Amino acid sequence: MHYRGSVRFPAFRQLLTHTNYLAPYNLLMDAFSALPNKPILDCDDIDELAILRENWEIIRDEAVSLYDIGSIKRSDKLDDAGFNSFFKFGWTRFYLKWYGDVLPSACRDCPNTVALLSKTPNIKAAMFAMLPAGGLLTPHRDPFAGSLRYHLGLLTPNSDECFILVDGQKYSWRDGDDVLFDETFIHEAHNKTERDRIILFCDVRRPMRIELINRLNAFMAGTVARASATGNEEGEEIGFLNKLFGKLYSVRTISRRFKKWNIVAYIMVKYSLYIGLLYLIFF
Repeated sequence: MHYRGSVRFPAFRQLLTHTNYLAPYNLLMDAFSALPNKPILDCDDIDELAILRENWEIIRDEAVSLYDIGSIKRSDKLDDAGFNSFFKFGWTRFYLKWYGDVLPSACRDCPNTVALLSKTPNIKAAMFAMLPAGGLLTPHRDPFAGSLRYHLGLLTPNSDECFILVDGQKYSWRDGDDVLFDETFIHEAHNKTERDRIILFCDVRRPMRIELINRLNAFMAGTVARASATGNEEGEEIGFLNKLFGKLYSVRTISRRFKKWNIVAYIMVKYSLYIGLLYLIFF
């Protein structure tokens, strides 16, 4: 998985990244994928996406209404592990569905978009995502190759200065246009304009050539991915992984204080733990 594509992390960073844990599974997904193994794919390969593209203005109107009242926002708590690191760059979101469950707040505030998504069973997760003027997302790769990433432009600067790079390939968002890509390739996003960018952001189940692998992927999506569920407001379901993330993040807060107190001691302890973990894995 490290050597896929033309853009790669330095070896040491790749050694320590969390995406390694799912690399064996991701190789299986790549091996049996019914679509080409390339960074940017053809949206027409997933028939259901046409439903969203043809109704993009309906979706846009509901997204803009939420944006105007401030409901497309960052998490109020430490309960969104998948996107927590993006919040510091101004990235915000409003969840519509997450691996099987439509959020109550989405049913209430975005009934037309939810109705359209009900016609697209292979879209397993969906949200409105906002990248602010001047915002960016640093290079990263997502850990799960069982899905593909779909973006539909809703309210964008319509400029080449607002774009995503997927394995070095550039795509600039436009209102009503869409793109499908493999998020396990390294990608980054930039909005170098003075206007915010809002898109419909979806995870689409990757089609497989063999039904057995397709069933395995459905099982993984229904268990591991669903465990990362979070909500838009108080009272909505929080998955196990995000509950765990909140507890672990408190440990990280303590480690930051330790680092500030004595950087040398912090580095020694940190890399001793890494070496110990590698020893346990390989020996």
